[in-house]
Amino acid sequence: MYRYDEFDEQMVRERVAQFRGQVNRRLSGELLEDEFKPLRLQNGVYLQLHSYMLRTAIPYGQLSPRKLRQLARVARTFSKGYGHFTTRQNIQFHWVALKDVPAALDLLADVEMHSIQTSGNCIRNTSSDHFAGAARDGIRDPRPWCEIIRQWSTFHPEFAFLPRKFKIAVTAAETDRVAIRVHDIGLHMRLRGDVLGFEVHVGGGLGRTPVIASLVNEFVPEDCLLDYLEAIMRVYNLHGRRDNKFKARIKILVTELGPEEFTRQVEAEYAAQRPNEKIDLPRAEIDRIHAYFKLPDFAEKPETSAVFEAAKAADAGFARWAKNNLHPHIMPGYTSVTISLKPVGGTTGDMNADQMEKAADLSETYGFDDVRVTHTQNLVLPHVALDDLPTIYAELVAAGLATPNEGLITDMVVCPGLDFCTLANARSIPVGQAVQQVFADPDYQEDIGRLHVNISGCINACGHHHVGHIGILGVDKKGEEFYQISFGGRADEKAVIGTITGPGLRSEEVPGALKRVIDTYRSLRTSKDELFIDTLTRLGHDPFKEALYATD
Repeated sequence: MYRYDEFDEQMVRERVAQFRGQVNRRLSGELLEDEFKPLRLQNGVYLQLHSYMLRTAIPYGQLSPRKLRQLARVARTFSKGYGHFTTRQNIQFHWVALKDVPAALDLLADVEMHSIQTSGNCIRNTSSDHFAGAARDGIRDPRPWCEIIRQWSTFHPEFAFLPRKFKIAVTAAETDRVAIRVHDIGLHMRLRGDVLGFEVHVGGGLGRTPVIASLVNEFVPEDCLLDYLEAIMRVYNLHGRRDNKFKARIKILVTELGPEEFTRQVEAEYAAQRPNEKIDLPRAEIDRIHAYFKLPDFAEKPETSAVFEAAKAADAGFARWAKNNLHPHIMPGYTSVTISLKPVGGTTGDMNADQMEKAADLSETYGFDDVRVTHTQNLVLPHVALDDLPTIYAELVAAGLATPNEGLITDMVVCPGLDFCTLANARSIPVGQAVQQVFADPDYQEDIGRLHVNISGCINACGHHHVGHIGILGVDKKGEEFYQISFGGRADEKAVIGTITGPGLRSEEVPGALKRVIDTYRSLRTSKDELFIDTLTRLGHDPFKEALYATD
């Protein structure tokens, strides 16, 4: 994990002091809300339905036990004892009083954390694969380049006031676990011989105009990456619209210019950079940052574990959890553990302070001090010995963190919706909970197999409903909440936007309608190995649409 140097530390401390003064001026009435709004947004502070919300950055989803314990302390001291992990791999505290925000930021600064650039029209938190450095299908660890991008983009004077917010994601695995094709810029690490570089996708995004990013360059060598990113940002900053926020994202610019013309302008901007404008990123500096992300010193172990196998044979609950929540590791005798934050009937992505501390303890004792946040609102212990899994599972069960559903239908992505958000026009959390109850039986979930359900409470799509295998969008019709259903979305390496099926359903109709859809899939699949998304692709939407709108 990267450690802040003296410049990082000074920058964060000065920002906290500056914002403390701005908060005091707002509380005294010296600043009106319209004047204060751009200042608080630059520090991750939102005004929501019931209170202020503080969004804290977790660069590329990386946490340590020390940081996770401090997040627990912030939750316990300044919120209602819990935090909410987001699809940007950040954490939000929904109940922080404005007067307490500077003190909360001071606590975060004590452990090299902050809320800078988690809002506003700037480059936001760079996200990455939560299995980075641990997964067998990764060619390299992308996190050092996420850190380099973080350092380049933080307080970048040219990109502090972009036409609209801007999001970058980086992966190095063939399986896209970070949804690079629905980001403003998505970077896919590639190797050409011994040369490392990046495939560059630009102009993806969801919201009211969902777009899959265009491939603008098949290979940018690593030592040219920041210069190429600067060229993209300059074209966007120059031509992106500022007269209409609904048409201000880079996806609109790429769509209106066309991918070919946009690419031509980027290449021209890149070629026009003079030598003194190039970013000098010495090999020594690249190597220095990479050194922070070296793998732990793993003990040599056999591929299998007698302790692990015996526990599976003795405990059906453990066996189910192991089947669903473990991911193959690059080292024999190790695995990556998903800690599901999706208990049936719970609130997706929420974690209380005691649970945060328990995850920190497990990471410290068994996981080489490494915790990751996923863009699907779970946590991961990326490096765990198979021998330790029975003990870890028992601890997770006691903490209410052992839900065995990673990737299954109850492992939903759900935005806070109208229960919290001023932008939402429908509730998301209760609908997700009601759907979970229908599919609560673990045997039923496993029979259904891998299936992604995503729920958003408004067109801003914070729940990424456009790319769910089944997407649910809450809409308001004359004061009543309805839910549009879409089929066929996906956010992986085969990314595609889902198709709306037809009229919206009332909230109480949604769970039963989805059950009819799923049972139709189970009757039509060629085998239990054919996933919902594959059956849907093979047969088209008609049989599932018919099931959705059928009457029981």
